[in-house]
Amino acid sequence: MAKIFVTRKIPERGIEKLKSAGFEVEVNPEDKVLSKDELMAWLKKGSYDAVLTLLTDKLDADVFEAAKGSVKIFANMAVGFDNVDLAAAKKAGIMVSNTPGVLTDTVAEHTFALMLAIAHRVAEADRFTKAGKYHGWEPMMLLGTDLSYKTVGILGLGRIGSRVAYHAAKGFNAKVIYYDVKRNEEFEKEFGAMFCETPELLLAQSDFVSIHVPLLPTTRHLIDANRLKMMKPSAYLINTSRGPIVDEKALVEALKNNVIKGVAIDVFENEPAIEPGLIGLENIILTPHIASATEETRSKMAELAAENIIAALFNQAPPNLVK
Repeated sequence: MAKIFVTRKIPERGIEKLKSAGFEVEVNPEDKVLSKDELMAWLKKGSYDAVLTLLTDKLDADVFEAAKGSVKIFANMAVGFDNVDLAAAKKAGIMVSNTPGVLTDTVAEHTFALMLAIAHRVAEADRFTKAGKYHGWEPMMLLGTDLSYKTVGILGLGRIGSRVAYHAAKGFNAKVIYYDVKRNEEFEKEFGAMFCETPELLLAQSDFVSIHVPLLPTTRHLIDANRLKMMKPSAYLINTSRGPIVDEKALVEALKNNVIKGVAIDVFENEPAIEPGLIGLENIILTPHIASATEETRSKMAELAAENIIAALFNQAPPNLVK
């Protein structure tokens, strides 16, 4: 019987799918992120055939060396795989898979929740009210910004970026502009969108900038001090992609000096640490990496990770093999 190790508690539907396939499943009994040494210790003592991992698991050459000869696949329960050294996995002869697609709608919804919340000052108003400061309606109290008919800039037109653009155009009559490494003329025709050849052109025109690029060496600190200064002083920045895409130290200064109007982010440059200067600012909303955190989506992610494992262990191509 094949043995599967799951590095942390996940929705039960994923576990049940693995068990139904006839596998023995062992889940890390401590609901915490395993250190590299702890993960390697599990791999060395367990003789597992597959490992179901999370974005918080750092999978490097040492980990793959510890798994070599036993583990056939590391199934990452995430759409991203910047936690994985793919070259090291290939060298060790171990497959890596991810879980794309199933979280698209959920992350797009959370992106809009953040966008609307920062524009309408929802979190700030909540704190204001709970602090007993509300003493009656006032015409100038906590004035926010409309999203409808504004220009929404999409940095990265993948699955999630495209869905955010759909909601912006169809739901809020927004003008959509986008930057991506590849132009999509069919998308432009469908949504009346405009392609920007550089991030700089997009930043200068947008009322709302939503980040959806993957974390790569070329996108690390894509939003830095210089590019923040290119944005309108009335603009908002939203990031539900990866934290290191934004230079958080530069972001603190931009918010303190009113370079831009506000920010809403779900991811952080050095997770789980948060740049201290961000805490306490009124013109920012912070959520703890929960953009895909709905019962429906996390269950689908767990199932898809399980399906990748099942395929690999039955000598079939995993449906979401990362190449």
